[in-house]
Amino acid sequence: MNLYENEIVEWRRRFHRVPEEGWTEFETTAAVIERLESLGFAVKTGTDVINPEAVMGRNPTLVKEAEDRARRAGVPETVLRRMAGFTGCAGEIDTGRPGKTVGFRFELDCVVTGESDSPDHPPVREGFASIRPGLMHACGHDGHAAVGLGLAHWIADHLDELQGRFVLLFQPAEEGVRGAGAMAASGIADGLDYLFAAHAGCEFGPGEVGVLTHGFLATTKLDVYYEGIPAHAGSDPEKGRSALAAACQAVTSVLGIPRHSEGASRIAVGRLVAGEGRNVVPAHAFFQMEVRGATQAVNDFMTAEAVRIIEGMATVYGIRCRIEKAGEAAVFECDEECVLILEKAARSMPAVSSVRRFTTERGSEDCSMLARRVRSKGGKAGYFCFGCRHCGHHRPDFDIQDTVSLPEAFGIFVRIVQLTSSRAV
Repeated sequence: MNLYENEIVEWRRRFHRVPEEGWTEFETTAAVIERLESLGFAVKTGTDVINPEAVMGRNPTLVKEAEDRARRAGVPETVLRRMAGFTGCAGEIDTGRPGKTVGFRFELDCVVTGESDSPDHPPVREGFASIRPGLMHACGHDGHAAVGLGLAHWIADHLDELQGRFVLLFQPAEEGVRGAGAMAASGIADGLDYLFAAHAGCEFGPGEVGVLTHGFLATTKLDVYYEGIPAHAGSDPEKGRSALAAACQAVTSVLGIPRHSEGASRIAVGRLVAGEGRNVVPAHAFFQMEVRGATQAVNDFMTAEAVRIIEGMATVYGIRCRIEKAGEAAVFECDEECVLILEKAARSMPAVSSVRRFTTERGSEDCSMLARRVRSKGGKAGYFCFGCRHCGHHRPDFDIQDTVSLPEAFGIFVRIVQLTSSRAV
């Protein structure tokens, strides 16, 4: 491997050891800021890249704990003040010559799952497993961020060979599709002629590259809060109003929402917590759910039906209800010009054995919110997957074979830069 590739593997393993969940990536963001600025990039962070009014699914308690942990880990107070409580950053560098403005998106956050402690698990065997119980980079975002820093280094070293401007977006809170919408709403991606993003694994194995034409499911995440009236369950139950009963009825009812004839749909309730004690009419209930759709219209139908049922059950049981949107993503639409650029870039890689176009209805991708913003302003967007043997995303034994897959991804990103802005191509 060359200098850049070795550096990328080192960054990936550093990030892997200290995973941070969405909206708490203070240590990771600080490391990215420091590296980008050392390479000559102008870096924006905090509310310059995140619109607070568009933030979803951010837990202030977890944020405060993460800020304190970052201080203890040595993150300078000046950097934390720049972040102003919001993680993520954007690095910009200008060649000083006319040309396209090309943007790249890389994620920072981890998955809320514990890492395998098996001696056969590569991060354990090679000494870079997560040191934080219950948190793990089980989706490859550590590798994505590392590739972004490697690309930044390459661009800085080859600036004289390029033209135009480059914007590298390091996005928080992709898991739960919470971060890209707030980043898009800040306007940081406005003015991009191109936006490119990628993901490790998915349905692609070693040596395979998939170029998205359109796909992923539009999705809306909802947090539901019910508040009833407590009472003694034995002596005067008629004085109470059960939030638990309302939540149970709501959950079973939303799971029965009819599917839509115009495309695939999904609905899931992943968490339900309710009640105070055995002999108390339960006054509080909380559940987390999501809907997804093959089109925005299908997703909007599922969302509207879920809200109607949730609010209706609150009325039936005589309790109060609050619904918060905790995340959202759109269907990802790619432009043919970007598809062609990605295909050419991938086919130029000696280690790539297969390049194919694909569409998918497996999961969602919140970079779609950035892509939608870029396209609404006249720019174009593209997305690809680079393969690995990952054992399944969000699993404790997830891995990406970083010495093989990340150099491949890095090479494709470098070729994208050359194809969109090189003075020699």
